[in-house]
Amino acid sequence: VQLVESGGGSVQPGGSLTLSCAASRFTASTGCMGWFRQSAGKEREPVATIDSDYSTTYANSVKGRFTISKDNAKNTLYLQMNSLKPEDTATYYCAARDPYRAGNSLIPESYNYWGQGTQVTVS
Repeated sequence: VQLVESGGGSVQPGGSLTLSCAASRFTASTGCMGWFRQSAGKEREPVATIDSDYSTTYANSVKGRFTISKDNAKNTLYLQMNSLKPEDTATYYCAARDPYRAGNSLIPESYNYWGQGTQVTVS
């Protein structure tokens, strides 16, 4: 399984970015996928997740500003980020887990596949 993120960059506060995650050898229609982020000196934290039935979960800090979505036909995960704040600055990681892995989708340890990360800087 390979997850490749793209779309990161630098943006001013209030701006928008869209992250993409292309999955290979993983079927987005069957497993849960999510976005996590990690900034310097902090632990990796959940941003948003989307399950096989398209149900979504968001961290409180991004509710109303970020939208997670997926295109099963393209096996691609997206994160639309609006009204970005300096505290959103982090490396953003795409994650996926096999259908047999259960548990809270917001827990990073429940995922068995990770991308290499893409940097988002808001300043």
